[in-house]
Amino acid sequence: MATQQIPVQGTEQEQRVVELSIQGMTCASCVARVERKLGKLDGVEASVNLPLESAVVRVPASVSDQDLIDTVVATGYGAHVVHPDSAGTGDHDSAPSLLGARLVLAAILSVPVLLISMVPALQFPDWGWVVFALSLPVVTWSAWPFHRAAAINARHLSSTMDTLVSIGVTAAFLFSAWQLFADPAMTRHAGMAGMETSALYFEVATVVVTFLLLGRFLEASAKHRAGDALKSLLDLGAKEAHVLRTVDGERTEVTLPANALIPGDEFVVRPGEKIATDGVVTEGASAVDTALLTGESVPVEVTPGDVVTGATINTSGRLVVRATRVGADTVLSSMGRLVSQAQSGKARIARLADRISAVFVPVVLVLAMLTFVLWLVLTGDLDAAFTASVTVLVIACPCALGLATPTALLTGTGRGAQLGILIRGPQVLEDTRTVDTIVLDKTGTVTTGTMAVDDVVVLSDIFATDLLRLAGAVEAASEHPIAQAIALHAAGNGRLPEAHDFSSAPGGGVRATVGDVVVTAGRTGWLDRNGIRPTGTQAAALRAAEDAGTTAVWVAVDGDVAGFITLSDTVKDGSAAAIGRLRRLGLRPVLLTGDNRAVALQVAATVGIDAADVRAGVTPAGKVDAIRELQAAGATVAMAGDGVNDAAALAQADLGIAMGSGTDVAIEAADLTVMGNSLEQVAQAIELSRRTLGTIKGNLFWAFFYNAVGIPVAALGLLNPMLAGAAMAASSVLVVANSLRLRSFGK
Repeated sequence: MATQQIPVQGTEQEQRVVELSIQGMTCASCVARVERKLGKLDGVEASVNLPLESAVVRVPASVSDQDLIDTVVATGYGAHVVHPDSAGTGDHDSAPSLLGARLVLAAILSVPVLLISMVPALQFPDWGWVVFALSLPVVTWSAWPFHRAAAINARHLSSTMDTLVSIGVTAAFLFSAWQLFADPAMTRHAGMAGMETSALYFEVATVVVTFLLLGRFLEASAKHRAGDALKSLLDLGAKEAHVLRTVDGERTEVTLPANALIPGDEFVVRPGEKIATDGVVTEGASAVDTALLTGESVPVEVTPGDVVTGATINTSGRLVVRATRVGADTVLSSMGRLVSQAQSGKARIARLADRISAVFVPVVLVLAMLTFVLWLVLTGDLDAAFTASVTVLVIACPCALGLATPTALLTGTGRGAQLGILIRGPQVLEDTRTVDTIVLDKTGTVTTGTMAVDDVVVLSDIFATDLLRLAGAVEAASEHPIAQAIALHAAGNGRLPEAHDFSSAPGGGVRATVGDVVVTAGRTGWLDRNGIRPTGTQAAALRAAEDAGTTAVWVAVDGDVAGFITLSDTVKDGSAAAIGRLRRLGLRPVLLTGDNRAVALQVAATVGIDAADVRAGVTPAGKVDAIRELQAAGATVAMAGDGVNDAAALAQADLGIAMGSGTDVAIEAADLTVMGNSLEQVAQAIELSRRTLGTIKGNLFWAFFYNAVGIPVAALGLLNPMLAGAAMAASSVLVVANSLRLRSFGK
């Protein structure tokens, strides 16, 4: 996602979306600084993500990419624009490996420093100088990332958690070195203890650095795992395609990289191969495994004319596919962009943490100074005052606060992508918490959207099989879905006879000659136009069938009514279970449909929706009105739909949920998209959103609680700086580990 043109409402200026990779951020204060500085550019809005080390920036035409980079660099961080062909392919291994080397050195040297300093039996003559020598590489080279970041921020009159670490570690080391150089003989005697040695804090400086490096290394590893879901999603695509080319009048296969395909290219997909890009089947029939994108395990049968999606797997027959969308226009790429944008955004709850982090470090610096002064004034104990102030600096680092929201969001949206659930942005998570009513479009959402024959009702002396065969013969020439359903059902009983002299009326019916008889099939009005009048008894039978929730089609032979065929839109497998799951989530299901009330009530009864919560005969505009009516009554409404006629209602709802089997218009209008066509995925999507929001809240609670308890305890002198460093590192790792639990959702 390098640059994307988007209109800005109310102005003639256009904005583009630019993704920046940012190097050097370590905490929530860094994030707040970068966002604040970018936001000072005219018309620029930035959302910075700490775990992804990236920023998504909305930029007017008057601001160049270089302006953005210069602003970030001037703030004290590195930056470059992420281009589509390099997104996700950057090499970030060097930084973690260097971090690991610093950690290993710090750990190797800190252990003897700690043991010699704390265990009198291990001390030897002039041991202080040995400890000084062992500590020096740790507080310089190993701790260099903290010192460098602190220096950069100091040049810009700013501070971050690195400032706290750098000051604390440097103060402990320099104070100890000063004491040692002032009295070179203070550790001359082995096993020496007491007041003379209590002023040495080399073990504090080294162990704190080790713990913090360990925490940062574990964070980096955990954040890498948290992003694996998105990386695996983007890696799903096929790497090559067998493209058909005409050479010397013959079609031959040429193997090309998948990214070399252009719309209109035809390519071969053999059993077991991935489909290279989105397209339409032109030859062959097969079953396609769509589980990688939709999360559904049942393969989808495809034949010529059916649409297929790139990265899905051809399981059986040979297919020839004509490419329709390639590169950034494919469904897979769109999913990646939606997930990436969602991970880069911020929910309202995260903004609170950002505002606190912006003032947190300066406040802690003041608290540390006050702690030192008060201890010194009240007790006169320089060592105790120094220890307490350093402990405040070390324990207060706001790492956990900065990681609380983005790591949970990164993991939750990544896991959702693996399950075929796309969350458009972090605000959606909070919206799912407040929703109490879910409006479900019937056709394509609760039902399959495909008509199927239920029954053949004979009203004359003709056999049911003959009636169905004649109806199938005339309907086979029509493209209407109901006609196709009848023809398909009739063809299941054998080859259909040919029909001649075919005529039809849109929405009315069909008429043709089959053999030596004239067959007329359609609605009552179509029969009237052809001079055919059902008797009162016959009409009553058809009305009874329609009142039972079916669609009925008259069939007349040689001008006399022979019977009718009933059809219905079949309920999807799992819809009833999904409705029960939605109820357990505290949602009231409402069925919305343009069909007649009898059909709607039958579907509602099948899936477990109350009759009072059925809205039938609703137009697309009426769907919007129905949602507004519920909202006016105090409900917070989610809407699930899949068609163009659902787009306005999806936009009106407090939370719009699009079925991925639906139209692009519906998906664009929705806040949340499920890539499959199962209603159970809707329930799963709401569960995942709520679980992710719950994880974010849990992370923020523990991050705030840690600082609220840790800082006063440290200021009272009840905590050793080494334990403070361990606690600070542990809090960050705890937050990331808690977020990683979302990876097991749905397993």
